[in-house]
Amino acid sequence: MRFFVVGRCLVNWRTMKCAAVLLAALLLLCLGIRPVQAGGGPENLFLVVNSRSYASVTVANYYIHLRKIPPINVYYLDWEGGLEFTDVDTFRNKILGPVFSAMENRGLSDQIDYIIYSADVPYRIDFVNDIPPDRRDKKDPLIGNPAGSITGLTYLSEYVFAKNPQYAGFLSNFYVRGPSLGFRGWYGFGLQSKSIANGELELPKAYMQESGGARYHLSMMLGVTYGRGNTLPEVIDCLRRSARADGTHPQGTVYFMKNSDVRSTTREKQFEPGVKNLKSAGSHGEIVAGTLPEKKSDVIGLMAGSAKLDWGRSGSKLLPGAICEHLTSFGGVFAKNVDQTPLSEFIRYGAAGASGTVTEPFAIFNKFPMYNMHVHYARGCSLAESFYQGVLSPYQLLIVGDPLCAPYATPPVVDAVDIKAGEVIKGKRTIKPVAEAKSDAAVRHFELFVNGVRHSACHDGESLTFDSTAYPDGYAELRIVGLEESLIETQGRAIIPVMVNNRERKIEFIAKLPEEVKPDKKIKLAAKAPGSIGVAFYHNGQLLDKFSGESGEVEIDTNRLGYGPVTLSAIGWGRGGVENNVVATPVSFGIVP
Repeated sequence: MRFFVVGRCLVNWRTMKCAAVLLAALLLLCLGIRPVQAGGGPENLFLVVNSRSYASVTVANYYIHLRKIPPINVYYLDWEGGLEFTDVDTFRNKILGPVFSAMENRGLSDQIDYIIYSADVPYRIDFVNDIPPDRRDKKDPLIGNPAGSITGLTYLSEYVFAKNPQYAGFLSNFYVRGPSLGFRGWYGFGLQSKSIANGELELPKAYMQESGGARYHLSMMLGVTYGRGNTLPEVIDCLRRSARADGTHPQGTVYFMKNSDVRSTTREKQFEPGVKNLKSAGSHGEIVAGTLPEKKSDVIGLMAGSAKLDWGRSGSKLLPGAICEHLTSFGGVFAKNVDQTPLSEFIRYGAAGASGTVTEPFAIFNKFPMYNMHVHYARGCSLAESFYQGVLSPYQLLIVGDPLCAPYATPPVVDAVDIKAGEVIKGKRTIKPVAEAKSDAAVRHFELFVNGVRHSACHDGESLTFDSTAYPDGYAELRIVGLEESLIETQGRAIIPVMVNNRERKIEFIAKLPEEVKPDKKIKLAAKAPGSIGVAFYHNGQLLDKFSGESGEVEIDTNRLGYGPVTLSAIGWGRGGVENNVVATPVSFGIVP
């Protein structure tokens, strides 16, 4: 890795007006509610799955099950390209564009904060086509390596859609700030302080506003199974451990590794502030000489600086929820001919999240996580929120793991006193949400989601109204989300399945399954929906098959479903609008690898 002195920072940014964003802001403001300042929930996450990849579909199955992702928040992308890299035009037209169109078409644009890729999508995006021709031959560390990560460029999608190479600036992320702040994709972030000088630890003070400023979407990959990535079981184990870590408040230590390597000295000035600020956040940090902590059983975080690491020989143990990364050139490169340690090694040994650059980044600290990432995490932010509050220029950084992992969060317990799971609902229904705060912060307001889509909101002490006549008869899922009165605004939720019955429509859905469902097998799905003109079967909103008429049966190849926990649904189609459809209770089962 070569060392490059940063003597400038690029701070130009464009303002975009988005009708969906403004409408969402007005909705809450008319209710007298401040716009939500935190993501961190499954309703705010859009999961992108490569429908052609068995690994991608399988990883998604587990994550959807573990995190209770609503089916409408899952998008199956028909990706025909490679898994290592693609060019920026293909990325815009074949990945990013379809993802944003899907969110808009499903009515989710104003509630999505996270755009997360399951597995088996290209992790590197070559963007030479976005560089003006007169700049391509200049000796510049940015122009010399015109490549970014899929997660970094998704986070900076506003620039990418505008074909503005400002995303490769030394300061493109204005979400970086001092106070820990929950994230929302419809806020604008801007800069209101002086530029960052080389080696200085002073952070820009960002501010939020309902319009204007730069807008982002937190982005990560759940796993990389290509090349030097992880095996499917390793990725699944990572996601399981991470989900179990939520709210456990582990008594761990963040280790800052100090040695003479430029990979360590580049961030050395951050070590002492890191220890100090972790202590003020109620956590613990320690500066240790060497490349890895030796025989430590309490590692909750690691800031290392070496090209090659051997965690197995260190004798140390990662606690569930741990974040680990090392400043080196190719930690996010998975080609087998690269000899630097990839980020997948940290995932293999138990990390909930890890990162690495996808091309030569030079030893520029702006491109790597700063110590404050661990401080935000210790204060209760999610893993994705913590990463992006700690990276000034994330365009080359690939971030992998569980974005929702929040071991130091204390969510409120949310419920509704006047509605029960399985209850039959007709007409309009008033719902009184309640919450028990488990931290010092009370719940500020509640939001109601119907089948994954934000429906309405109310203050604590008030009621929500659900008009069931606007929905089909049959199964519906209500989610009541309570948000704390704090800058981070930790979420708690109650998920309440109900049965709507305004038109006496009925449907019977049966999955004819063998005793043990395995890949390379066929399963039969049957349904009877009197009065329907046809029935369609879905896997997380992805159409599997359909038939015409009131009753029938289809046969599904289980290879299309991946393995792990699977939930299928059936909808009987009526005439004259969505309200004349009928929705069956979903059927869940497991596919054994």
